[in-house]
Amino acid sequence: MSLITAARKQRSVPPWRPGPYDWPVTATDSVSLLRGAVEGAARALRDGEPTAPRPTLERPPKPELGDYSSNAAMLLAGTLGDNPRAVAERLRGELEGDSTLAPDLERIEVAGPGFVNFFLADSWYLRALEALLGAGDDLGPAPTETPEKVLVEFVSANPTGPIHVGTARNAAFGDSLVRLLQATGNEVEREYYVNDAGSQITRFADSIAARMRGEEPPEDGYAGAYVSEVAERLAADGVDPGDRETLELRGIELMLEEIRQTLERFGVHFDNWFSERSVYAKGEVDEALAELEKRGHTYRHEDALWLRTTDFGDDKDRVLIRSNGEATYLTPDIAYHWDKLQRGFERLINVLGADHHGYVARVRAAIEALGADPTRFEALLTSLVHVVEGGERVQMSKRTGDFVTLDELMDDIGVDATRWFMLWRSQETTVDLDLQLARSQSSENPVYYVQYAHARIASILRKAGEGAEPAVAPGRSPLEESEKVLVKRLLEFPEEVRTAAARRAPHRICAYSTAVAADFHAFYRDCQVVGAEGEGVEASRLALCLATKRTIAAALGLLGISAPERM
Repeated sequence: MSLITAARKQRSVPPWRPGPYDWPVTATDSVSLLRGAVEGAARALRDGEPTAPRPTLERPPKPELGDYSSNAAMLLAGTLGDNPRAVAERLRGELEGDSTLAPDLERIEVAGPGFVNFFLADSWYLRALEALLGAGDDLGPAPTETPEKVLVEFVSANPTGPIHVGTARNAAFGDSLVRLLQATGNEVEREYYVNDAGSQITRFADSIAARMRGEEPPEDGYAGAYVSEVAERLAADGVDPGDRETLELRGIELMLEEIRQTLERFGVHFDNWFSERSVYAKGEVDEALAELEKRGHTYRHEDALWLRTTDFGDDKDRVLIRSNGEATYLTPDIAYHWDKLQRGFERLINVLGADHHGYVARVRAAIEALGADPTRFEALLTSLVHVVEGGERVQMSKRTGDFVTLDELMDDIGVDATRWFMLWRSQETTVDLDLQLARSQSSENPVYYVQYAHARIASILRKAGEGAEPAVAPGRSPLEESEKVLVKRLLEFPEEVRTAAARRAPHRICAYSTAVAADFHAFYRDCQVVGAEGEGVEASRLALCLATKRTIAAALGLLGISAPERM
């Protein structure tokens, strides 16, 4: 009986499943199946009772320590009243005594303070590779058992100028996060909140009007060359520079048209474009204020309407309606999140710039004041991006026009490199985007390095020809160490996706993709593929190449990056 069959064997309790959610085990998730065997042995020592926390199963830091290692004995020692090494020996006995597990093991060793180290037989690797090959392109994780309806709002830049590189980071991060959440079974929508009301729109219209009259924009206006282009188009359409309402509406329309085109080119498509003006037009501002008043969270002071956000952890109460009757910027934002809640989204994720720290507490307080669970709201703050050219940082300002647009950056280094360098570091870390590195076609450029691995595999498969069928020969042995290392890396993909989604960390997929590429290059250096001698050797190595190619393509797809067949 195979290890897969053994792990699925009925026990007194269901098999262990990896966190942070309880994902179902799939046929390709061979590591989880092995982890299930460890869990079963641990429960056997506890008469069927589960172990909390659940034992880990990790790759040890050195190959001589085995293929996988578990801390199960150290977790059980206190409960069983024995020292960890003695418990580890008992666990080894349980595992070695399982006839269904034995064929897939070379040996089990107890090491250090009580680690149980597994040395797996070639048959385990071949069975794992066979499962990977049989999965086809479906290499991602099984859907979560607790999917959520999620709204991810990101970019949401004021429609007063083109998308620049700072905003581009939000675009890449938000889009990749949506892909990860969808891969783990959630129902997700992308939304762009169009800030088409407020003082910034007034200043934008004033700037357009000034350019139409041949004048300089106001001191607090927008001076970029793009304002002149908008002014020229509106003048050509016969718009009167004194018609401020038309200037606002048409100016917003033209900028949104450019923003949409840029984002689509960047591989970012939004399901919804939500207008700030609409919350006023639909009466949602009044509805949200009425709800807050009904719940007793607003009060009047000095002719202004205040929200008692200090009741919900904010450092001070916030004004909603000024004494002159004007709404503060927070008021339509509250109405907007009220609208999100009314649409039935179970989780609200906002991707915001690094300057929004104070804003987060206010919105969370408002959501709680509206009677909703504030933990349903997540604010993910992205740090700055600095474009570096010749060792110098390029300064950016939308108002002066001294900035690098996303279109300019894509023209220079391409869409794939732009997305990679926006994603390869945690969103909380400031990024220096080195144009020289991003342009280079060498192994020093990480996105080129990963894409080249995919293209090289495609070349190998073409060279093998139609007559060479990737297949796993069950009796083929021995495997080279670099083959085993690559198989283990491929088996990590489902858990990497789950972790990246749960931690809101697309950069983990960049790191994983690079590791897969490195392990593949080492395998290709050590192992002949096409024309390899030995029964089933070429076919199984082609199978490993194909599984690697699919994994790289799937990982790059989660980042919104292409997987080229030729380079």
